[in-house]
Amino acid sequence: MKRSHTTTNTVTMIKTNTTNIAAILLIGASLMAACGNKQQQQNRAAGPQAIPVSTAPVTEEIVVGTENYPGTVVPLNETELRAEVSGYITGIFVADGAAVSKGQKLYEIDRTRYEAAEQQAKAALAIAEANLNRVKRDVERYRKLAEQDAIAKQTLDYAETDLNNAEAQVVSAQAALVTATTNLNRSVITAPFGGTIGIAQVRMGALVSAGTTLINSISSVSPIAIDFPVSQADIQRFAELQRRGAIEKDSIITLSLPGGTAYTHSGSISAIDRAVDANTGTITVRASFTNPDGILRAGMNANVHIRSQSETKQLVIPYRAISEQLGQTSVYVLTDSSTVEQRPVRLGLKVTDRVVINEGLALGETVVTDGLINLRPGAKVQVSQPSATK
Repeated sequence: MKRSHTTTNTVTMIKTNTTNIAAILLIGASLMAACGNKQQQQNRAAGPQAIPVSTAPVTEEIVVGTENYPGTVVPLNETELRAEVSGYITGIFVADGAAVSKGQKLYEIDRTRYEAAEQQAKAALAIAEANLNRVKRDVERYRKLAEQDAIAKQTLDYAETDLNNAEAQVVSAQAALVTATTNLNRSVITAPFGGTIGIAQVRMGALVSAGTTLINSISSVSPIAIDFPVSQADIQRFAELQRRGAIEKDSIITLSLPGGTAYTHSGSISAIDRAVDANTGTITVRASFTNPDGILRAGMNANVHIRSQSETKQLVIPYRAISEQLGQTSVYVLTDSSTVEQRPVRLGLKVTDRVVINEGLALGETVVTDGLINLRPGAKVQVSQPSATK
């Protein structure tokens, strides 16, 4: 009996303790909720927290800067050397990659049959000319006899027909000789202009076919050109550079090689392509450079730098104020209520750490330069350290 009473008391105590714990947890939760509500009320009363930013004013100035364009080196003269007659290569007179001059002998194709063909054509021409001379003498005699009615008129007619045939045979023989001589000359391949020859595609003894076998390529070295694409909006400016002809102190064209090495010679605009690429909205411009040391090679990539000075004052802001997303550029502009609005802009020339704004801003407006990552249109901002203009 005593054991049963003890068990009942124990159960009663456990229930009482459980009830107390639940009450304590409920009170704690109520207190936390009350504190949270109070904090939220305080936050709502205080409003959104201002984002610290740095700003800079939109200024205007005469801009002197450099625009960079990726370009490709192209020779002004370049051609493929192909066999014009068939035969075996019997002579190679130039090393791969060597500098050559105009008319220099480069390769020779077996000349034996072409020399024989020329000799045969010369002999055929000589026979035709001899026959023509004989017929001419006959015609002259027949004409004198015909004047005296000593021969039938038909005989003279036949003689004059033979004369016409003999003259045609001479013309035909002369054409055959020209063909034979041309083929003989084409068996020797010479440089069509001065430049640099590439690596030969054939070796001694190789069989080449007329019109199909590529033997080598040759390109001019100096002057040489750089082709680079520019926006169609800049066509007028580059046309003006081309019209000036000579390099002027306010617009100079320079070049940097792969690796960043500066090229020592400056260039000038020599040509602008006839049409704009409809897919890219760009047009190809060609600048010519002297290349006395052969540093520039066909196909090389290079960066073209065009230094220019604006004729009027341009709007300028720090470049770090620019935001780029999906190919669109914009800036955050500070409003009178210490908020920001996002505004698209069209960029112009970049000058060191600043950039020209062609469209989208007005003189005297203020743009955000630091703290952009946290901004959204309409966000409240606090200007901490305005950027100093340079």
